[in-house]
Amino acid sequence: MHNQLLALVATALCTRPINGFAQESRLDGESLRDAVERYEVDYAWHVLASDRLRAETVTRLEAKLGQPATGAQKAAVATALSAAAASQASDLLMSFDSDVPEVLAAWLCARDERAAVAEGEAVS
Repeated sequence: MHNQLLALVATALCTRPINGFAQESRLDGESLRDAVERYEVDYAWHVLASDRLRAETVTRLEAKLGQPATGAQKAAVATALSAAAASQASDLLMSFDSDVPEVLAAWLCARDERAAVAEGEAVS
C-alpha cells in the first residue's frame, strides 16, 4: 500500500532539475531568482513537506468527504507527503501549483470508502 501511494503521488508531480530550470530562465531573459519567485518554485522535497501543501490536501479531502477529516486521515496525508518528500532527489524543483492535493485526496477518499464497504460486509 505504501509503495502504491508513493507511486501515485509521483505521478502528480511535475519536477525539473535545477540546472534545466536555470537554463530556461536564462533563455527567458530572467535570473533564476526571478523565475523561482514568479512561479513559486522550490525544491520538491520542501514543497511536499510544507504546511501549505498538507493543509491544501486536507482541505480537498474534507471537500470530497463533505465533513472534517479525522485525525487518522490528517495523519495519512502527512505521512504520504513526508514519504514522497523523502524520495525526491535533492536537485529537483517543483511548483506549489501541482496536482498532488487533488490526487492524494481522491486516493485517500477511495481508500476509506473501500475500507468502509469491507467493514460493512464483514459485519453483515
